[in-house]
Amino acid sequence: MDSLTQIVLGAAVAEAAAGKKMGNKAALWGAIAGTIPDLDVFVRAWSHPIDGALLHRGFSHSIVFAVLFSPLIAWLCYRLYKRRFEFKTWLWLFFLSIITHPMLDLFTNYGTEFLWPFPNRISFNSVFVIDPLYTVPFGMLLLIALFKHRESIWRRRLNWIGIIYSSLYLVWCTAVKLAVLDRSGDYFQHAGIKGKNTLVTPMPFTSFYWMMITEDDKSFYVGYKSLFYSFEPNDINIVEKNHNLFESLKWENKDYKEKLKFISQGYYACEQSSDTINVYDLRFGVAAKFTEDIITTPIMGYGMVIDNGFVNKTVKSGRTDMWRHVNFNAYLNKVFTK
Repeated sequence: MDSLTQIVLGAAVAEAAAGKKMGNKAALWGAIAGTIPDLDVFVRAWSHPIDGALLHRGFSHSIVFAVLFSPLIAWLCYRLYKRRFEFKTWLWLFFLSIITHPMLDLFTNYGTEFLWPFPNRISFNSVFVIDPLYTVPFGMLLLIALFKHRESIWRRRLNWIGIIYSSLYLVWCTAVKLAVLDRSGDYFQHAGIKGKNTLVTPMPFTSFYWMMITEDDKSFYVGYKSLFYSFEPNDINIVEKNHNLFESLKWENKDYKEKLKFISQGYYACEQSSDTINVYDLRFGVAAKFTEDIITTPIMGYGMVIDNGFVNKTVKSGRTDMWRHVNFNAYLNKVFTK
């Protein structure tokens, strides 16, 4: 999830663990701890873009990381505050604030290596990385709670209401995702498409609008389902796979094709532009609903610059030209109306 959401979650669980003893210090340190797993972005900045994508949400988002580093950070704070608070209080504060970060990220489409050193990424694919319906009520309840006295029963109640609300929201999103997935075959069949390997993931900023991807040998088919109206069989974007371009990719020293397949979970499509072959990750969607179908190609991926038949440079690529066509009002209307 986004950094603000992780700050709110870290602060809330720290407040629950130690707020009565520490006051607002608990929430402050919990907010800091809630961002620690994402410090792996600084490591990946020095890596090859594809290797960096695998580093992110890897070891730092695992149970092992939380178990190893929570006692160390807890001990440092224990000494910093001259043993004013019990070591076990610091330990619970940091362990809960750190471990809940990857637990929340499990619900996003990129997932985490929660069980590192096992390489499998666990992803429930049920919450978009930025979801105001999760973050805003949760954050407001936490903020109100922190203005109450540390001994106030309403401080604890409001904070726990926020934690319970956020947890139930994740359950809601997962239940909706499973319901849409269960009907997705019927939706595509109604549109005359007999696909396979169907993926369902939330559209940006909401749990009310969902993207469904299915495939055949040549193409991906991207459909959309709102909770407020019936499925529109004519509202489907077709993305050609062009996997022949993918198979043509060659590196002089290291082949990245398997890593690209792993990152995208097989949902990748290719497009050639001049000397660059773009490999798009379909899980991040296409630009259609943000641009009123002016641009219907995938949003995010990697660009392989070809020189003398080999990839000599890899960059993150995306449809930067889509931004001049973005219409958030039209997108919002699409969520709620046909």
